[in-house]
Amino acid sequence: MTQKPIYVAGHRGLVGSALVRRLKTEGYTNLITRTHAELDLERRDDVESFFAAEKPEVVFLAAAKVGGIYANNTYPVDFLLSNLRIQNNVIEASWKHGVKSFLFLGSSCIYPKMAPQPLKEEYLLSGPLEPTNEPYAISKIAGIKACEAFNRQYGTRFMSVMPTNLFGPNDNYDLLTSHVLPALIRKFHLAKLASRGDRQGIEEDEQIYGYIPSDFRACLNAIAAANGYRLSLATPCHPLSAPAVILWGTGSPYREFLYSDDLADACIFLMNRIDRLFDGSLARLSRSGDCRGPLINIGTGKDSTIRDLADIVRGIIGFEGQVQWDTSKPDGTPRKLLDISRLTNFGWRPKVGLKEGIRLAYKDYINHSSKECTGRVGGTLNGFQH
Repeated sequence: MTQKPIYVAGHRGLVGSALVRRLKTEGYTNLITRTHAELDLERRDDVESFFAAEKPEVVFLAAAKVGGIYANNTYPVDFLLSNLRIQNNVIEASWKHGVKSFLFLGSSCIYPKMAPQPLKEEYLLSGPLEPTNEPYAISKIAGIKACEAFNRQYGTRFMSVMPTNLFGPNDNYDLLTSHVLPALIRKFHLAKLASRGDRQGIEEDEQIYGYIPSDFRACLNAIAAANGYRLSLATPCHPLSAPAVILWGTGSPYREFLYSDDLADACIFLMNRIDRLFDGSLARLSRSGDCRGPLINIGTGKDSTIRDLADIVRGIIGFEGQVQWDTSKPDGTPRKLLDISRLTNFGWRPKVGLKEGIRLAYKDYINHSSKECTGRVGGTLNGFQH
C-alpha cells in the first residue's frame, strides 16, 4: 500500500497521530488528513463529498469520541450517538467509493465484564458489558458488525482490531475525560509542582491541558501547605483536601497498557498482510463459518494493578508525597487482559515496555508544557480523536 492514497481519520488524536508518524517513518507519502474543523465526520453529506473528491484506497478509522469512567458515566448519549454517526458515515462511504483496505479501531471494552481472562476474540457478545462504559462499547461493537456485514454482503476487505488501554504522545490529559494512565501522569505532575510551591507552573499546565477540578485543586493547596508553601488556588471548600494525590477506586483492578506507537506498528503490519488475512483462516472466524473478516486483539499480553501502575508513574515523575484511594468511586471491570496469540502467531510483538513508554509519554507531556500557552496542545478536542 506504499503509493496508495491513505486516509487517517482522527490524525491529531493519540492513535491517529501515531499512525501518521509510523507511516511517514516507513516512507508512505500519499497521506490524507483532515481536522475536525475541516471535516466533521458526523455529517454524512460532508463525508460523502470528501470521499468522492479524495478517493482514498486505504482507510484507518481512528476518529472517535473517547474518555474515561467519569466521561462515559456522565455523557452516555454522546458516546453512543457520536461514535455511531462517525463509524456509519466513514464505513459506508468507504464501501461506496471502493476503498480497498479498511481498518476499524475498536476497544477492549467490547468484551463482557466477567469474561474469562485473557480475553479471546471469540468472547465478543458472550455476556453483559461493564455498565460504566456500555454505550461506548455498544457503539464499537456496532462498528465491528458493520464491517462484517459489508464484507458478507459486498465482498469488502474491512478488518477490525481491538487495542488494549493506550497511552503516548498527543494523549488526552483532561482530568474530567481522560483515561487512567494520562490522568495519573497529570495528577502526579501537578502534585510535584504543588510540593514545590510552583503556582505559575500549575496555572500554565491548566491553560494547556484543561480545567483542574475543584477537589483536586483543594488537594494541591493542601500538598503545598504540607511543604511550607501557600498556593491559594481558587477553589470552594472541599472535603477532599488532604495533602495527597487522591485516586479513584481501590487500585485493585488489573489493566494492560500499550504504547501508541506500538499500536500503529501493529495496524500497519496487519494492513500490509490484508491479502493473507482475508485468504487465510482468520477470515472465517465466526460461529456460522461464513467469511466476515478478521477481528484481532492488539496488546502486550501483560497487565498490572492500577495501584502498581500508580507507583510506577509516581516514581518516574518524582512525586514523593502521599497517595490516597477514594473507594467510593467505581473500579470498573476487574481485569482486562487481551489474548494476543492471534496476532503474535502472525509474527508481531510489541517493542516498547511499560516503564519506557511512560517515560516517553511524560517527556512529551513536559515538552508541551514548556511551550507558549496558546490553548490545548495535542490530545483530543472536546473528547474527540479527530
